[in-house]
Amino acid sequence: MIEIRAIVTDIEGTTSSIDFVRDVLFPYARKRLPAFIETHSDRPEVQHWLHEAAREEGLIEASRQDIIELLLNGIDLDRKSTSLKALQGMIWKDGYEAGDYRAHMYPEVAAKLRQWRADGLRLYVYSSGSVPAQKLFFRHSDAGDLSPLFAGYFDTETGPKREAESYRRIAEAIGEHPQHLLFLSDIVEELDAAQTAGFHTGWLVREPQPLPVSPRHPVHRDFDAITV
Repeated sequence: MIEIRAIVTDIEGTTSSIDFVRDVLFPYARKRLPAFIETHSDRPEVQHWLHEAAREEGLIEASRQDIIELLLNGIDLDRKSTSLKALQGMIWKDGYEAGDYRAHMYPEVAAKLRQWRADGLRLYVYSSGSVPAQKLFFRHSDAGDLSPLFAGYFDTETGPKREAESYRRIAEAIGEHPQHLLFLSDIVEELDAAQTAGFHTGWLVREPQPLPVSPRHPVHRDFDAITV
């Protein structure tokens, strides 16, 4: 039996409800984004991501308002844009620190993460949200501060989540052969990419979703059902 030495987990639909991101975080960022950009555009990191947002869309010249509208549209369409995710993360930071919300965790997740860590497994996150946003998410969770459990975080700067090369880069960064790594997600295309890269996989199909017929990845209703 191959030894699993580290677990890499997705967030939305895996550790946490998609509803929290869709119904709390996205509206919070959308409402505050125009004013945030107007009042913080002199900050070097904000300038960088505004320029990146324009570059991603192939815009050579764009007004600040053009970029704001571009970003708002990206929120509405849930675009997996690295620049958008970075700017959203900056806005969410203010909300977390003000206590406006806490990140949702499924009931069994925190205990299982702590158990895996106590068993000597290293834990990592790979999400389309920016690394700073991921850290905030687990630091300000409704199950307490889970951030000390994680050894590292990866976002789309590593590469798209549906491409095998991204998982090869993660394995290299972790310093483990892919056969010793387990990737958890609710998205089968992400699991396909991880499997192609040599990872073990776990497909989270939470209630009330129906169980898939003839799944090509091990299926789990929750973290408690995962054995390592």
